Amino acid sequence: MSRQLLTNCTLFDGETVRQGRAVLIDGGRIADIVAAEDVQNAPDVLDLDGHLLAPGLIDLQVNGGGGVLFNDAPTLEALQTIVAAHRRFGTTACLPTLISDNADTMQLGIRAVTDALAGRLPAVVGIHLEGPHLNPLYRGVHDADCMRPLDAASLDLLCSLESGRTLVTLAPERVPPETIRRLCDAGVIVFGGHSAASYEETLAALAAGLSGFTHLFNAMTPMTSRAPGMVGAALDDRNSFFGIIADGHHVHPATLRIAIRAKAVGKVCLVTDAMPTVGSPDKQFSLNGATVTATGGRCVTADGTLAGSDIGMIDAVQNVARFGGVDRYEALRMASAYPAAALGIDDTLGYVRQGYRADLIELDDNFTVVRSWVQGGMEVYA
Repeated sequence: MSRQLLTNCTLFDGETVRQGRAVLIDGGRIADIVAAEDVQNAPDVLDLDGHLLAPGLIDLQVNGGGGVLFNDAPTLEALQTIVAAHRRFGTTACLPTLISDNADTMQLGIRAVTDALAGRLPAVVGIHLEGPHLNPLYRGVHDADCMRPLDAASLDLLCSLESGRTLVTLAPERVPPETIRRLCDAGVIVFGGHSAASYEETLAALAAGLSGFTHLFNAMTPMTSRAPGMVGAALDDRNSFFGIIADGHHVHPATLRIAIRAKAVGKVCLVTDAMPTVGSPDKQFSLNGATVTATGGRCVTADGTLAGSDIGMIDAVQNVARFGGVDRYEALRMASAYPAAALGIDDTLGYVRQGYRADLIELDDNFTVVRSWVQGGMEVYA
């Protein structure tokens, strides 16, 4: 890994904005943060032209990118394409996501992520298995024929990734609390979603270790006056996280603002739920035999069913700052520090701190990504 000193920038370290600081990268890590005036004659200096230097963005839900859907190509090569497509939008760490599929495809996906985690693709920090243990009544574009009970073989499969993080989305009304506890005890992070669970069923799952919710509001029981549902439980609980798609389509801006205000600070994670169209000129793809078209940042089937998004993480940051009622730095936290905390990797990622992995983004005045660093390796986009 190369040694590089980044200077002449406004530094957002994940907590505060700092002026007059320079960041030293060495061996893929942040070796030091020093006063800018101390480094005029230092070697390997990169002048950032006064731009903002911030933590790299972390996406918990990436179905595809660069023309590739992970379900269709559960390989290391596919992951390389997906990661490259999202990196130019500020994503320096992600969970490639498999939607409901058969066990063979899941095994292939887990194997591909295992290869990526073996030092070959550092932007991959684990896998998100979104299903297949979901409720067909809230399937969205998932294939109902793939949905099945969580038996002993399924439990072993969900727990089979030996390194990195495994995030599993399940419907808690279809998985007993004791099974949720077994998953959590095995180190799996469990989120609720695609679910008809009542408020009470969701509370039981939270007590068993469920720690978050996948794309809040979408494909789950809504909050009503006498039945709070999964949405009500997610907003009421102070300890859990939720992911939310800030594309202006999956969640109305007013609903987004209400959810952010209702939730405890530090528990809202921006996600893209991105499909193959992100970073690709081709704005159509096939999903379970249906043609999906991306337009205006969203992906829809011919009958108008939402099928993921066509946004990158920096788009989500810009959107939640524009219509979500938060400032740009809180929007960045929702895309970096808070997802890192949800995954339990905030001791390594999500901040610009000495000893942390050198995952960084440089943003211009329009919050466009100019450069990114993944484990100290730099790419330039403008």
